[in-house]
Amino acid sequence: MTGAGIRIVLAEDQAMLLDALVALMALESDIHVVGRARTGDEALALVREHAPDVLVTDIEMPGLTGIDVAERLRADGSKTRVMVVTTFGRAGYLRRALDAGVRGYLLKDAPIATLADAIRKIVAGGRAIAPELAETVWDALPDPLNDRERAMLRLAEAGRSNKEISEALHLSPGTVRNYFSEAVQKLGARNRIEAGRIARANGWL
Repeated sequence: MTGAGIRIVLAEDQAMLLDALVALMALESDIHVVGRARTGDEALALVREHAPDVLVTDIEMPGLTGIDVAERLRADGSKTRVMVVTTFGRAGYLRRALDAGVRGYLLKDAPIATLADAIRKIVAGGRAIAPELAETVWDALPDPLNDRERAMLRLAEAGRSNKEISEALHLSPGTVRNYFSEAVQKLGARNRIEAGRIARANGWL
């Protein structure tokens, strides 16, 4: 944080909501939006360019998710703190976010004053977790999926065929089938569609 106030980047794929967040943050005299993104990849690039105090990000966005971005920034050794604002109130999402180094996690129905105060809190070195979720994280089941399995289940959830998935991830069709088989077995599912539903319900996607 500098004497000029708190510098933030906002990442949200819904244009109307992103515009609203920018406008509302403009009402806070000590918080300044230095970048806005509609994809995870844009968010990562903006943080690397501007080195803001805080990245405020959704989880589900085109390309990298908010949690993916947090993991990349942690690997970079970035000093930017990450605040997740999402509709996903499941303990699994919160557990993954905390494991990725996220410092704040709020739900989108929280008042804007709560978000502003949470930003100030994490800049001061604290954490800001939605009270209704803070206790649930201890009951979250461990995520059994690896990054490759997670990426494949997301693509399957989007309706992509095995061939399309193999092309998107530069894997052979046989390797794709093996990954799906592992994911299905780990999740106790009957097929990849059910595996995706189980993973989504637990916050692992």
